[in-house]
This record gives sequence, structure tokens and C-alpha cells, in this order.
Amino acid sequence: MGSKYTKRYAEEFKRDAIALVDSSGKTVTAVARELGISSESLRGWYRQAKADRDEGTPGELTMAEREELKRLRRQNAEQARPIEVLRKATVFFAKESDR
Repeated sequence: MGSKYTKRYAEEFKRDAIALVDSSGKTVTAVARELGISSESLRGWYRQAKADRDEGTPGELTMAEREELKRLRRQNAEQARPIEVLRKATVFFAKESDR
């Protein structure tokens, strides 16, 4: 089972690791082993970097698009709350006016 602790890496370290994969001709797994990091972490960073350079698979989101999507989802949730309150109030007052 996985650890509850997630190690954070500096952006500079991630960029250097991705550049090492690109320049060395080695596999992601081999570079990850050399750096002492998880191959899945490096694979994710590498895949995201390719998407940011428009080299990823079709439909894959860039980091900027992910951030915008997160912001829009948060904004949508904030706007949904008052709409739900107004909907419930409308139902309540409609029932009260029928009495």
C-alpha cells in the first residue's frame, strides 16, 4: 500500500529530469532510477511537458488549460450555491402561497 507522504520536487529539478530524458536517449525508467525517484512521477512530468509543448496525445490538456479548468470548476461551484438556495426558496414560497 502507498505511503501517506507525498514527496514534492522543485520545478527546476523536474525540468532538469525531463531535459535529461530528452537529451540522454535513455528510457524514463532508467533516468528515474539514476535520479532515485519514482518512474511514474517522472513519466507524469514528462507526459505533461510534452503536452505543454503541443507534442502530447490529442485531447491532452496543457498545464495552463488544467489551471483554467480548475478555476472555472471552482467558480461554477461558487455560483451553484446561491442558485440552489434560490431554487429551494422558490419551492418553499410556492408551497406557502398555495395555503
